[in-house]
Amino acid sequence: MAPRILIVAGSDSGGGAGIQADIKTVTMLGGHAMTAITAITAQNTLGVDAVHAVPTDMVMAQVDAVARDIGIDAVKIGMIGSARTATALAERLAEMPGLPVVFDPVMVATSGAALADDATVAAFERLMRVTTLTTPNLPELKALSGMSVIDKAAQFASAQSLVGRRGRALLVKGGHARGRRVTDRLFQPDGHGLAPVIEWSDARIDGDATHGTGCTLSSAIACELAKDWTLPEAIARARRFVRIAMQDAGELGRGHGPMAQQAVRLDLNLSRWAPMLNHATVPAHELRASEHFYRLLGLRQIVRSEERYARFETEGGATLSIEVEQRLNAPVLYLECGDLDTTCTYLEAQGVAFDQPPRDESWGWREARLRDPAGNAICLYQAGEMRRFPPWRLSDA
Repeated sequence: MAPRILIVAGSDSGGGAGIQADIKTVTMLGGHAMTAITAITAQNTLGVDAVHAVPTDMVMAQVDAVARDIGIDAVKIGMIGSARTATALAERLAEMPGLPVVFDPVMVATSGAALADDATVAAFERLMRVTTLTTPNLPELKALSGMSVIDKAAQFASAQSLVGRRGRALLVKGGHARGRRVTDRLFQPDGHGLAPVIEWSDARIDGDATHGTGCTLSSAIACELAKDWTLPEAIARARRFVRIAMQDAGELGRGHGPMAQQAVRLDLNLSRWAPMLNHATVPAHELRASEHFYRLLGLRQIVRSEERYARFETEGGATLSIEVEQRLNAPVLYLECGDLDTTCTYLEAQGVAFDQPPRDESWGWREARLRDPAGNAICLYQAGEMRRFPPWRLSDA
């Protein structure tokens, strides 16, 4: 059964953030999205023109309606609407112990518009006590902790203070920090204090398609938690989803445009165990002739490596490589795994022999090689954004 994700958040008429971004994200990750809309906004890529909060009783009626019939596997909370709604929701969630809850403490839109007043921000205290994870950016971290976040040491002190007081995990998003890399940090309690901080760091993605990044990340984490990924695993998978959605976004609107959740296809396994067929490599005798042929078929060339290798992307998101090399005399099928090492450990226990155990390759993929009973070459691998969006992706792809 598809994971059932309840999204408690505001509506974005421009479709870039809020409920609209949440539904697209959960859908692309194989979940069933349900909603309790807390506010209606009139907004586009340039800003928020108007906000109308939904009465608390109506918000809670939405929550109760889906809970008593469809059921809930995880909750994502975004724009909350009012202090009264925050308090009522916290009380209801306290009655559902063990349910994964991800809270994105939305205070300001990407355009700069305020989406929560002081009373509502103060009420976030109650929500943070019943959540699995809260995901503030740096300005939100400062507002929640009341402490400086001017440098790394101050950010650590602020985050550790919040985790110590609330006893709940905190993912501090680093997108507002300066620099060519974006670093997100997970702070967790371990029962005896603070667990070691886990960091993820990637090259900053240039562009204005940043509307809804926080909404998308938190919804993706909730969806992955509902599939029983651990918290660090869920965050890592959600970050990959966000990055691919940013890289594949078009130019919509004149301001901070929406991401492309709908384009994240065949990039993130829905299951830990079942591999996904999304790539193949076929031999080529002469690279230029094969490149011309596959471009004529309508495939988009995204990689070229001298006279030896090229990669193409299809409309549905699958990729195809051609390779001129003596050892490659037959096609290779690539099956991407949600957890390559776990999959290989299981297969080895079943007596499956590997030509190559899992290892990290210089092109950013982690691969294991084996053959089927007929001798066909199979590659089990993990690549994330490196399959379609490596740093050497052709600029005119």
